[in-house]
Amino acid sequence: MVDVGAVQQAAQKIRTEMAKVVVGQGEVIDQVLVALLCEGHVLLEGVPGIAKTLIARTLAMTISADFNRVQFTPDLMPSDGIRSGVNWTLLKSAEMVIA
Repeated sequence: MVDVGAVQQAAQKIRTEMAKVVVGQGEVIDQVLVALLCEGHVLLEGVPGIAKTLIARTLAMTISADFNRVQFTPDLMPSDGIRSGVNWTLLKSAEMVIA
């Protein structure tokens, strides 16, 4: 059984560490944490300069996970990534240790 209190504390620690680097994106950080805890996927979209890469990189560093970035262009097709061997995951591996 999952200890909800421990998960809340771990999520708060991650949120606090990310807030030291990423400013003004609290709602996005919360949504990314929900996806992480649910073992889901996230596609961060938006205009340049709104900290999309910084959020993903900071989360990966905070939880000691690998980080990879894919630069999408209008002409990029999913088959292009499969054929070229691009790793489509932002966070290849993530293991949360609740301490």
